[in-house]
Amino acid sequence: MTYKRCFFTDFCHVATLFVTSYKGLILSLMLFIAGCVSHNHAPVRDLEKPQKVSWGQHRVIKGETLYSIAWRYGRDYRDLAAINGIGAPYLLKPGQLIRLHGTKNYTPSVKQTVAVKPKRTSIVNKATEQNKVAVAGPVQWRWPARGRVVGTFSKWANNKGIDIAAPKGTPVLAAAAGSVVYAGGGLIGYGNLVIIKHDARYLSAYAHNQRILVSEKDFVKAGEKIAEIGSTGSNNVKLHFEIRKNGDPVNPLSYLPKQ
Repeated sequence: MTYKRCFFTDFCHVATLFVTSYKGLILSLMLFIAGCVSHNHAPVRDLEKPQKVSWGQHRVIKGETLYSIAWRYGRDYRDLAAINGIGAPYLLKPGQLIRLHGTKNYTPSVKQTVAVKPKRTSIVNKATEQNKVAVAGPVQWRWPARGRVVGTFSKWANNKGIDIAAPKGTPVLAAAAGSVVYAGGGLIGYGNLVIIKHDARYLSAYAHNQRILVSEKDFVKAGEKIAEIGSTGSNNVKLHFEIRKNGDPVNPLSYLPKQ
């Protein structure tokens, strides 16, 4: 009886150790897998494709304009102007708070035009004079660069424009005539960026430039060289090009001439 009792006790002890070790092994594996999953799926914010933000507020920093702030948050600059009681020419001061939500009394007018005085003689790239022109209302659109389209507009993929791959230094051309309302590198994810206002409805943007050749308030002609393709704010050399109508991104391929 003593022998059987000892054998049973030893058996229980061994079984307990086995189960404990097995549970420890399972727990270790679970923690290891969880660690791998957590590391590989850390939250990533895509700054090149911002979502529309209609809440909170933004504090202006030096170099920002109402146009660049509206672009950052996927808003129409006129909406922000109306909400914050800012009149044309929409001048801002560093430290000023811009509300992204609130009531407004404003109706878009499609009859407004770009009212700016040329600061200099525009130099139009003659090679683009032979390009075909597409007409979208009062705006005549041209391709902003010669290259290969490697990224297309997609609401599902959250791509707000198209990407054009070309060698570094390739000329970036104004897709239509208008006034430069932003030229700088203050929008994270866009690198060196140029935004052009074409009329009351349409804006276009040219991102990741190696070099910017225009300044804010400059008036540019369609086809004028405004920058050079680069990789600022991106891992690849490319031009990221967007068109926005009343603040909303639209597919540039629906406006540009067919190639």
